Amino acid sequence: DTAVIYRNSDTSANELKAKYGTAVYKCDLADREDLLSVLGKIKSDFPEGFDAIINNAGISSRKMMCDISDNEWDDMLSVSLTAPFIITRELSPFMVKRGSGRIINISSIWGEHGASCEVHYSAAKSGLIGLTKASAMELAPSGVIVNCICPGVIDTDMNADLTDSEMEELKNSIPLCRFGAAEEVAKTAVFLASESSSYVVGQILTIDGGFCN
Repeated sequence: DTAVIYRNSDTSANELKAKYGTAVYKCDLADREDLLSVLGKIKSDFPEGFDAIINNAGISSRKMMCDISDNEWDDMLSVSLTAPFIITRELSPFMVKRGSGRIINISSIWGEHGASCEVHYSAAKSGLIGLTKASAMELAPSGVIVNCICPGVIDTDMNADLTDSEMEELKNSIPLCRFGAAEEVAKTAVFLASESSSYVVGQILTIDGGFCN
């Protein structure tokens, strides 16, 4: 059984629901009251708890640091850092009670290395790495394993604003000479959610085609 939180993708959410029986919940993660309300519904709908939580929501914005407004900074941190903290805080007690569970946070290579014109994004994703490491230390004694995935340039809508020349330049900077696929990130998440990763704790797995080596 799977629960999915989404913001705008009504069609995709309904397709998941129809095809797999997925429970879908519309929510703006930047709205703390909305998030807490949805988490209350999820806890009610899944009273036996959760095997795995994947925090992979994100927003993208590219601009000079001096042009980032306070609201843009707050929105970025709300979605990419505060929401994963709240979700982990609210749902991990079910895992602790059962003595098992997996929490997987999706950060970014820019959270590891930083990116020009993405100060707010890099800061939020770096914070998510810190959240991963600290919560892993705190929850591991209770049998709850926390890890983090840091994707590189992945072929998703978040890169839709790049021009063809910018995309080509990026591909030429990647040793594999291509963008990653969302499925490649998903397979890593499946590994971290499985028993195959039972001794992997507090780790940052980078999936970037060698971009930051």
